[in-house]
Amino acid sequence: MPDRASRATDLDQLDEWVSTCRACPRLVDWREQVARDKRAAFRDWTYWGRPVPGFGPADAEIAIVGLAPAAHGANRTGRMFTGDRSGDVLYAALHAVGLASQPTSTHAEDGLSLRHTRITAPVKCAPPANKPTPQERDNCRPWLARELALLRPTLRALVVLGGFGWQATLPVLSDACWSVPSPRPKFGHGAHVELPATDGGAPLHMLGCFHVSQQNTFTGRLTPAMLEKVLEQAKAFAIST
Repeated sequence: MPDRASRATDLDQLDEWVSTCRACPRLVDWREQVARDKRAAFRDWTYWGRPVPGFGPADAEIAIVGLAPAAHGANRTGRMFTGDRSGDVLYAALHAVGLASQPTSTHAEDGLSLRHTRITAPVKCAPPANKPTPQERDNCRPWLARELALLRPTLRALVVLGGFGWQATLPVLSDACWSVPSPRPKFGHGAHVELPATDGGAPLHMLGCFHVSQQNTFTGRLTPAMLEKVLEQAKAFAIST
């Protein structure tokens, strides 16, 4: 099914097609098992249990790329970084810098909206142990490639959360008319690479940030101030004042 990604004419169509993908048997089995078995705290929920499309406006100037939906977060709610601790950290920071309408994200109908920003992931289904295989990452690549290509007219800054997302995103950027240097830039928190356009358009500023996982936020490896600083940088690169 990812092979039809290139035929999507807009993000609404792409999101619809993403949500029905069954290309990876292991991920399909896992996401649906989690949706059936549920966590005790969410036993009254009807889980989404499908691939999770991107979230945010189609004319976003900033894109945030994570890893994959959380089993009891986005796989439950159907919206990226919604209903889990990682999302609590991310949306609080987005709100603090003026890119989200509210600091919390609990369910898909909670009234949250993003400003200038779209959130996505290189893998659209929740993976066991939060670890997609290289083949699953590659299977999902056409979805991300088309999403970034459709954002191309307005996209000016890309915030990548974690090394997995960084390595998964670099190969698709050339498809969206940005030039990736060789050797490829290395991930690091605070990393910044300016990618020139190959179509005469605006360059893309690619920024690295530690992932908002509990492993990073509970240990202080990533603090709210660190995250907000990266988001402010993206905002400065992307949004004309």
